[in-house]
Amino acid sequence: MMSLAANYSAGKIAVDSIEVIRLADAAHKTEVRIVPSIGNIAYQMKVNGKNILWSPFKSLSEMKAKPASCGIPFLAPWANRLDRNAFWANGKQYILNPGLGNLRLDNNQLPIHGALTFSSAWEVRSIAADAQSARVTSQLEFWRYPDLMAQFPFAHTISMTHTLKDGVLEVETVLENHAAEPMPVAVGFHPFFMLHDAPRPEWKAHVAARKHVVLSEKTIPTGELKALGLPDPVLVRGGGLDDVFTDLIKDAGGRAEFWVEGKREKIAVVFGAKYTAAVVFTPPDRDAICFEPMSAITDAFNLAHAGLYKGLQSIPPKGVWRESFWVRPSGF
Repeated sequence: MMSLAANYSAGKIAVDSIEVIRLADAAHKTEVRIVPSIGNIAYQMKVNGKNILWSPFKSLSEMKAKPASCGIPFLAPWANRLDRNAFWANGKQYILNPGLGNLRLDNNQLPIHGALTFSSAWEVRSIAADAQSARVTSQLEFWRYPDLMAQFPFAHTISMTHTLKDGVLEVETVLENHAAEPMPVAVGFHPFFMLHDAPRPEWKAHVAARKHVVLSEKTIPTGELKALGLPDPVLVRGGGLDDVFTDLIKDAGGRAEFWVEGKREKIAVVFGAKYTAAVVFTPPDRDAICFEPMSAITDAFNLAHAGLYKGLQSIPPKGVWRESFWVRPSGF
């Protein structure tokens, strides 16, 4: 299945007998690959033959056999950690059930990154290419899955559209709340980016934020904020960043731009206005950097209930939440 235009193309291909969506922009020599059956992850974005999305896997079959975070994974119903095996919403506490086997736990046995990171429940709804772009829309009907609803009892549908246009990848997320009460929004993404023209200790990064969220030893916000305290740009060096930032520096359109650059290569990540927080992570054992668009800070559900966080968004009954971020490579 393939949709073709003069420059753009979009279609389904098989890689290791796994269905993959391929988006291509011939003029900018850019190709994006998304695997719906493994969390709808965009696992490859090649520019002039260079993949700018980090992955530890040598093949897609290896990734499917034992998935791990790479590429651009989606984090929901909450991104990052909760400070307990429960969360608060609308004045009520909901207890999580680890026995269902769909939760991830961090080194402190705290729930992390929700329940959808490697979900196979995504279904492709449309694939198209025309003179303007190549794009695919996939959907996950959260409300259809009892094991998911048991962890987060808000009936909703998630739609995600990957659009490749002018060498830039846009990832748009739409949440439709089918529930009879407001649904809190603390979703995010955890992209892994890499450069090819310099070793990571020479990479420079721009953190587009004014405030640093103070974290506990378990990486949970304390409710305190402090000034950014980083040089601009900051040398990535050997790792060490796993930090939450807020009060993002935005342009006139409400967008914030983070970037990393080597000698010539540069990757900019532009957050839409509803991504009000960011995690910047430099994994110590991987030649990658993560600029993570977040709709809320870590543990937002519980911090909001405790009166320590005022920025938690919610979707009214039958309402819709919609936002995008963009990945813009240059110099490759």
